[in-house]
Order: sequence, then C-alpha cells, then structure tokens
Amino acid sequence: MQPWLTVVGIGEDGYAGLGKAARHALLGAAEVVGGLRQLDLLPRCIRARRTPWPSPFSLAPVLERRGTPICVLASGDPMLFGVGASLARQVPAEELRVIPAPSSYSLAAARLGWPLQDVTLLSVVARPLAALNAHLHDGARLLVLSNDGSSPAAIAALLTERGFSPSRITVLEHLGGERERRIDGIARDWSLGEVAALNLVAVEVLPGEGTRPLPLTTGLPDDAYRHDGQLTKRDVRAVTLARLAPRPGELLWDVGAGCGSIGIEWMRAHPDCRAIAIEANEGRQAHIRHNRDALGVPGLQLVAGQAPAALDGLPEPDAIFIGGGVTEPGVLDTCWNQLKPGGRLIANAVTLQSEATLVAFRERHGGELARISIAQAQPLGGFDTWRAALPITLLDVVKDA
Repeated sequence: MQPWLTVVGIGEDGYAGLGKAARHALLGAAEVVGGLRQLDLLPRCIRARRTPWPSPFSLAPVLERRGTPICVLASGDPMLFGVGASLARQVPAEELRVIPAPSSYSLAAARLGWPLQDVTLLSVVARPLAALNAHLHDGARLLVLSNDGSSPAAIAALLTERGFSPSRITVLEHLGGERERRIDGIARDWSLGEVAALNLVAVEVLPGEGTRPLPLTTGLPDDAYRHDGQLTKRDVRAVTLARLAPRPGELLWDVGAGCGSIGIEWMRAHPDCRAIAIEANEGRQAHIRHNRDALGVPGLQLVAGQAPAALDGLPEPDAIFIGGGVTEPGVLDTCWNQLKPGGRLIANAVTLQSEATLVAFRERHGGELARISIAQAQPLGGFDTWRAALPITLLDVVKDA
C-alpha cells in the first residue's frame, strides 16, 4: 500500500526551507493538518484544504480520513517529541512517510557549539517541570523545549530553588527564522518573566556553594527525602533495589510506600521505568508528592488507600515491593496473584510476626530469605562503638513463568 499520510517537518523559514519531496507532498495533498502557526507558513499555491488541530488535541482529524492523501505539518523533526511519533503508533509504517526538517535541538546545538550526542534532550511541553530535577548534575548540558514564553523563568527559578543558581541559561527564540534571537543569563539573576512563546532553553548546570548533586546510583542519602521516619534506610534501600532489578519499561508496585523512596529510585533507574506507590497515611502521601517532584520523577503514580483493597484494578506489575503491612490479611496473596509471570516480589520485615509471615510464604512459593544487619560507628564516652540498627529480613521470590 502506498503511503497516504505524509508528515512534513517545517522550520521557522517556512515553505522556502522545504526540500523537493516535502513540497511535492504538499502540492499533491487533498488536506493539510497542522497548528495554525505552521498552516500560516504555507503559500497560496498549496490548494489543499487546511485543517487546524482541534482543542483539546486529537489525532482524529487524520485517522478518520485514512486513505485520503493527507499531509501533517510539524515543527522541525516530527519524530523527536513530535506528532510524527504519535501518528507512528497509530498508523502502519507502510502507510506513513515522514520528511523531517532540522529539529530545534539540532539548530540549538549548532548555535552553541555543543556536540548533540553529549547533551540531554528534554521537553516541558505539556509535561511537568519537575522532571528536570532528575538531570541536575554538575556540568550537565540540557536542551529543553519550552511550553511557552514563561518556561525560561520557571526553569531559572527551579534551578535556583534546587541549589544550582550559578547555572548558565541561554534562551533561543524562533530558531531558524528571521526573528531568531539569543538571550544569555545566569539562573539566579534571571529577570525576564516572558520571552517569545516559541523558544528553547539551553542550560549548563552548575551547583551552588554547598550543593551536593545527587548520585546516579540507588541508595540516595536519607536526607534527600522528606519523611516521618517511615523510610527504607539508605543501605537497605540499595540492597532492595538491587534485588528488585529495574528494567526499562517495567512497572513496580510499592506497597506501603511510606515516603516513596523505593518507587522513586526505581523510576530514577531509567526514564521508561514506571511505579505506583500505594499508601494509606495522608501525611505520608504528602511526603510522596513532594519527594517525587524534588527527585525528578513526577510521573510516579500515587494510590491513596490500604492494601489489599487499594490494589483492585491496578495494572499488573512486573515487580512488587512490600515495605510494610505484610501481616495484613490478604496483602501477600493478593500481590502474588496479581504479579506477572516471571515477576519479582521483594518484601522486608522487621518484627518477629512479619518475619514469620515471610517464612510461611516461602514454604509455599519458594524464594530466598536474607538477613540484612547494618551497624554504624557512634561515640561511646571518649571512644567509638558499633550501634546496630534493627535487622531486616528480606524475602526475594520470582513467580514461575
């Protein structure tokens, strides 16, 4: 089948910047769909009907016309945070042709002299700004597609709040067009509340005095979290995450999530990792909301409720962590029944009763038991001695495929 749908990337230079293939597709189309700004870039010689995207946004105007020669206009490279990627999930590859233009990222890298392979590409277009927090490391270079003209000021404020106020910011407006403009500044001194709505923000991340950028490994410092004491401590958390073994695209249930540390570090392991935190306590729910944003994973889903009832209707997980409530009737069995074949269940116990529950569960379903004992050196008179934390019993079991 010949492609009926062509996605054309167009830059700020408009029709004049398009190649022969893109122009030919537009001239032969019965309908052109795009944003008003892109449609206004077309000359009168394009006779096709011009259809703006609906609000709220929907692909329906394109998908409902399958078989009709249609062109979709998109900014820059349609497959990079663009509508081309959305359409490719709905339209078979043999029915779709994509003709990209240089992306805003490519143009920005060229202006700045930044090797694109060494830069982190991000977008806050209809996405939470807090996601940037996961990428704040000394010397990191970020290229961020803005949601609107207020995004640069919001990014500068976030950098300052998180302790990266010396970071260098460059705003690039209308890249590739006649109105292209560059604005340079420092996060702490940023004073422009609004810039052109079409802009990209380049950030060279620099920590302020006393700021400790967070490591990439699991086992973040305990003081990275807001909590009321219900926190899987750093060393135990690192061991637990190693047992959970996050993989791209997998979903974790964090049952009895406390302040959310396990689900948060699961999601920090890879951008495609997903997690659901189940927590009944309202105060701890507030801690989870704060921590997920502060640590750069605003996509962590919070389910307010008590397991096992709160687990009803949730998507099947690839892994489950139970940090509290293993003695609650039905929690372990419900989690085990909902776990995907081949999935991992990790549960931690502190009390004798919860340990006995894990031992009984292991007798039925197999798995490994481990005892984690941590001791820290603390003062005793003029000397130091070891102060042991409560030992943790860890159950690690994989469900048969």
